[in-house]
Amino acid sequence: MAQLTKNWLAAAAISFTAIGANEVAAHHAFSAEFDAETPVRLQGKVTRVEWINPHAWLHIAHVEEDGTTVDWMVEGGTPNTLLRSGITKHTLQPGTEIVVRGYQSKDKKCAPSCKANGRDVTFPDGRKLFMGSSGTGAPRDGADPTENK
Repeated sequence: MAQLTKNWLAAAAISFTAIGANEVAAHHAFSAEFDAETPVRLQGKVTRVEWINPHAWLHIAHVEEDGTTVDWMVEGGTPNTLLRSGITKHTLQPGTEIVVRGYQSKDKKCAPSCKANGRDVTFPDGRKLFMGSSGTGAPRDGADPTENK
């Protein structure tokens, strides 16, 4: 019985360690994935919102200057961070025309979608809200109202 308990405890410890490692890999510093030297300004309609942890994802159909449409996935803060800044599931309905300022991913791949880290979003009525997460190593660009100036 003691050996069975030891084996069970060892298996549980390995499982919890593996789960924890996946969580750490999923939650990353800004500089691990995004390029502070490649700012983007995206304008288009919201196509989908993934209200999930550790980062919410906003999908938009960005219209290029030549009229073509490019799909972008824009990483935001946690749903809790977005709620505190005034962004809810209801403010980001599919079809809403928005402007997002942020930073492109380092890999520059756009398959199946281009990826960016969003810093702020501007709504059709002119409201501008911070959508990033503080303390991740993102550039101090004035988008975060809690930044020390």
